[in-house]
Amino acid sequence: MPLTAYLAFNSTPMYIKIYFNDKPLFLCDQVNDEINSYAHHDDAIFIDEFSTPAVNSIIHEMRLEKVHAGIFVHPDLETLRKAFWKKFILVQAGGGLVQNEAGKFLFMCRRNKWDLPKGKLDEGESLEQCAVREVEEETGLRDVRLGKLLLITYHTYDESGKHFLKETHWFRMTAPGDQSIIPQAEEQITEIKWVGEKEMAALLGNTFPSIVDVLKAAGVHVK
Repeated sequence: MPLTAYLAFNSTPMYIKIYFNDKPLFLCDQVNDEINSYAHHDDAIFIDEFSTPAVNSIIHEMRLEKVHAGIFVHPDLETLRKAFWKKFILVQAGGGLVQNEAGKFLFMCRRNKWDLPKGKLDEGESLEQCAVREVEEETGLRDVRLGKLLLITYHTYDESGKHFLKETHWFRMTAPGDQSIIPQAEEQITEIKWVGEKEMAALLGNTFPSIVDVLKAAGVHVK
């Protein structure tokens, strides 16, 4: 995705956050307060000299258990982004933060982690269509109404010896009426429930940091 499109839906100062498991790597053109909070940890990696070996090095370091976070600073963020994207196969996906008429949010338990519905883009569909389809398939909801794009998140994973970067477009959604919710068993979803903000803390202790980012982007109070 072009940097200008990414930044249209992500906060400034300009940076891109990529998760390696639960560890963030910040690609940035300056260090803001959020990034600075990671910079002073002994187990954080900091690089401010751009080169192909430097890009390779920080990707390697981010995969080490001892590393807590990574920061790569370069004044031309688009050049830095392109250099990183070349190292991965990009996979696009869509997902939703769904709210019902009672004001509660839909969470689901997949592989023993609380998550939000999402999935990969199919050929020929838009990201908006993908997000609605995945929500309806994974939850059993119908007539889901699409809202605005909240956030784009990035995380890496390895599969069959290849390195992937998953770019997930998260949309706000609403579900009308009192509908039944049915976990999609073939996607290893074992439980789905509606959760209010006051009940959310118990779930967020067992979720992914990118999910917390989505909630924050939606203005949900996260402790």
